[in-house]
This record gives sequence, C-alpha cells and structure tokens, in this order.
Amino acid sequence: MAATSTEAQYVTFGLGDECFAVPVVVVREILDHQDAFRIPHGPDYLLGLRDVRGQGVPVIDLRLRLGMSGTTKTPHTRILVIDVPIADKMLTLGLVADRVFEVTSFQHQAIESAPDIGVRWPSEYIAGVVRRESGFVVIIDLAKLFSSSDKVSLMGVGRSVSEFAAV
Repeated sequence: MAATSTEAQYVTFGLGDECFAVPVVVVREILDHQDAFRIPHGPDYLLGLRDVRGQGVPVIDLRLRLGMSGTTKTPHTRILVIDVPIADKMLTLGLVADRVFEVTSFQHQAIESAPDIGVRWPSEYIAGVVRRESGFVVIIDLAKLFSSSDKVSLMGVGRSVSEFAAV
C-alpha cells in the first residue's frame, strides 16, 4: 500500500518489550547482526564500526543510547543502516535493534506528541507516539538523538576508517 500525503511509512522495531519506529525514507538497509570492529575511547553506546558496502559505518547500541540495558545478541538481532541528514551533511549509522517487525503506514493525525512525563527516555528524542491495539509505538527523532559533539565524533569515526581503508 503506497503512502499518501496524509500518512507516512515507518520501519517498526523492538527494543526489549518496547516498540519503536523510524521513517522508512532514512533506512538504507536492514542487516543481520555481526560484531563490530571496536573503537577505543568511544562513548559506551558506540559498539564500533561495520563495513557496509565499502563504507565504515558506526554501529550504535540504541538500547544504551536510550538509557536501557545493553543489547544481548539473539538470532533476531538486526542492524538498521540509516542515513540521517544533519545540517548540510549525511550521517550514516547502524542502529542495533532486538528485532525488526515491519514497514507500516501511520496516519499523520494518529501521531500524538511526545508525553512530557511518564516515559523512560528523554522526550526530546521522541518525534511522536502512535497508539495501536498492542500498545504504543514510539517514533524516534533521529536528528535529536545525538548531541552536537556525538554527531561530530560519529561522522569523524566513519570518515577516518573509510580514508584508512583507501590507503
């Protein structure tokens, strides 16, 4: 089913018992989980780098970034390779998800604003919430998920590995 101007498509995925979503337009591909090449002195949520079609992509444990316990790898664990526009650059990241559910459409009017209280994650990371029969889907605001210094560091990590690989 094609999205109309009154709806948008999202990729839904699970972290623990929670359901999250990101816009399908930012998802480049979904990969099986593989351990990343560790980078010393990075933030705790930076698992390392993964080669994605010749590009060094920083892999983020989204559970840790959102203040949850770290990911435990299972046969269902996936990496969502996303392209996030940040200012005049594109930040490519791999986000580790416990499992990926589906691509689905949400009506714009069904997306509620983020609640200010009662959630485990800082509300500035939440673009909206959608109610479903099975519970809530939290839409992540990817541009706000990382601080300015995080963005600069993560862009530098991917670039430095790509340059190193070219030598």
